[in-house]
Amino acid sequence: MRTVTLAVRAALHIASSSVLVFAAAGPIARADQPFLLPDTLVISTSTYERTQGAVASLVANTTVLPDSATATTTAVAGNNYVDVWNNASVDGSFGVTSPIRLSDIEPHSGHVFRTIDVPTDEVVTSFSSKSELGLHIATDWFGSHLTFVGYAGAGVGALDVSNSDAVAGQDPTNPVTYAFGSEYAFHRTIVSVDALGRLSYTPTDDYGGNNGRSALLGSNGLYYAVGNANNGNATTFGSASNGTHPDVTETTGLEVVQPVNGRLASVAPATSAEVDPLVQYCNNANPFLTPCPTLDKPGKDDNFRGVTEFDGALYFTKGSGSNGMNTVYTVGSLPTLAGAASASITVVPGFPTDSARAKLSDKSSGGNYTPFAVFFANANTMYVTDEGTGNSIDVSEHAGLEKWTRTNGAWQLDYVLTNGLTGTVDAGLNGYDGPYPAVTTIGLRNLAGVVNDDGTVTLWATTSTASTSGDNGADPNKVVRITDQLSATTVTSEVSKEAFTTVAGPTYGTVYRGVAYVCAMPWRGQPCHTRF
Repeated sequence: MRTVTLAVRAALHIASSSVLVFAAAGPIARADQPFLLPDTLVISTSTYERTQGAVASLVANTTVLPDSATATTTAVAGNNYVDVWNNASVDGSFGVTSPIRLSDIEPHSGHVFRTIDVPTDEVVTSFSSKSELGLHIATDWFGSHLTFVGYAGAGVGALDVSNSDAVAGQDPTNPVTYAFGSEYAFHRTIVSVDALGRLSYTPTDDYGGNNGRSALLGSNGLYYAVGNANNGNATTFGSASNGTHPDVTETTGLEVVQPVNGRLASVAPATSAEVDPLVQYCNNANPFLTPCPTLDKPGKDDNFRGVTEFDGALYFTKGSGSNGMNTVYTVGSLPTLAGAASASITVVPGFPTDSARAKLSDKSSGGNYTPFAVFFANANTMYVTDEGTGNSIDVSEHAGLEKWTRTNGAWQLDYVLTNGLTGTVDAGLNGYDGPYPAVTTIGLRNLAGVVNDDGTVTLWATTSTASTSGDNGADPNKVVRITDQLSATTVTSEVSKEAFTTVAGPTYGTVYRGVAYVCAMPWRGQPCHTRF
């Protein structure tokens, strides 16, 4: 494995409000300084960098960008952090790669124990891709491991990598391939970090045309990843008919991945298999319409993002896209590589089955729910973050942190925690490229939690946002915390007083992506509890 350059940010400082603010530089830490300390919180962040790679020479009305499978367009904005995201208006694949930073902090005071800068010559992330860099921690015989997904070999400042092919020449109808050439492809790579800060890499051929969002190490020793694919025109399943190699419609969704754990990201890709690869619903306000005149685009109804393992089963979400159902899904046992195709993905009993395509009377669409991540406090209590990007019902009733409990085998929504969260406006975000538009918190994305011995559960999450920026995935967002009464199933007077507090951010030019709690007493596939 490779030991990375480590940096503890002396310039990181804790404001009087105990809000963590991330700066850009600092001294080198000792190589033997531990990582993944018990009862700490790991946060993944990325900071926009416009002085490297293709973005350094991005010029409005000059730089060529993807448009379609047979045409290109030109940029409408340069590389200024505030304006560059307006290029998404002409290039639906627009994004800029950026470095990945992992910070291990004390979860209440915000004190930083250690920060790791992931080597950018190995993997990077796509700065404005809001669903990336989900974090998971698992423990095996060799200790604790933090996992996430990045792009291998792209470097900092590359354009549109999050919609590039995963393998050279994979999809000739991908607009990014047409604009930048068939060799413009990057393996979506699972990264593992151990308690000594050593990184190992498992490249895959999965998620060509889109992004890998999150990956975990299952209790059986296999990786499980979620993501999206098919940025081109593949309209049927199978390489023989759709012309993609490997098939973009069957290297997406929930993937089982055999760990490679090479010391470099350039090692040969892993063997992987998609779970229930032919998931496809009706292209209709009723996803179960029979007979169905038109089916959804292959490989898009399993556009999954958050994933977790609990009690030997996998739970994962779909909360974006204008197709299928935005809800929480499950596979009842951990699939193997050989058994992945025959395993069945089902909606968790009690969770919504409404179509993301259906329009309400007010013309809004996107689903009644936009779930992002899941945390189990116990076998009958589940917390689900909702991004708040769906229809008007989602925005007004479900955005925030949902609490679900199970009764007689079915889950029901008890309440949604929003105090101090939704509607909060962060203004005055000024920096090197001028003022950034005011940012409003509208919901939550990635999630972590711990069950306390006093009958409460503390949860941390990254915020979802809205602004007048060209891409809200680039908004400076935050990490927030709340503590809930575990036994409560209604909004009691005590629950009504619960409110979110800010742990980190907002920071100009920086996005907060994933959170993971380092359990002091880990038991794989079970909720984390504080030490007694």
